Amino acid sequence: MEGQAARAPMQPGHSGEKSAARPDRERFEALAREYLDAIYAGALRLTRNRSDAEDLMQETFLKAWRSFHTYQEGTNPRAWLFRILTNAYIDLYRKESAAPDIVEHEEAGDFYLYKAMQENASLHTAGSPEVLLEQMMDAEVRAALDSLPSRLREPVILCDVEGFSYKEIAEMLGVPIGTVMSRLYRGRHHLQKRLWEYAKARYHLRETGS
Repeated sequence: MEGQAARAPMQPGHSGEKSAARPDRERFEALAREYLDAIYAGALRLTRNRSDAEDLMQETFLKAWRSFHTYQEGTNPRAWLFRILTNAYIDLYRKESAAPDIVEHEEAGDFYLYKAMQENASLHTAGSPEVLLEQMMDAEVRAALDSLPSRLREPVILCDVEGFSYKEIAEMLGVPIGTVMSRLYRGRHHLQKRLWEYAKARYHLRETGS
């Protein structure tokens, strides 16, 4: 858990909101309490700022209450809330649409980082690739994740951190599954390259052949 939310979600029925039947209010409040920490943690990963995360969480639960009449029993409530969270983030906080995206001109397999560490000539003084990867600090992983632009960070967070399927992510982001897969590949590749830089700096590794 990355932290407890500093504010409770906005209570339904305030500021001129149409009143709802008590059962609906109680169901919504129960759902909000159950997923409060998960939504706040997701908002924090997206915004990378506690104050913005609180605002995004508030916006998410407000939108969720306004559309709660469309929520169908049997629907995955976590996926439903994360879809609202993602859309709220895109509407309110994504400012990078005009910025150039990361373009990788080199091909790299899914195990770029592991192979780079495995083949490095100076690893015998630092340990095995498996041990070094396990020792990678959470702060370094978060920094690498934060270095991604929004359109790559979003699918990586939703897939690799939150565990949603490609189909669910495609629905959340409003893009084809192929686009999700492409962004995931590029985002993961970027993360592995950044973590390799951290590993080289931490363990004073030299490039193979240097």
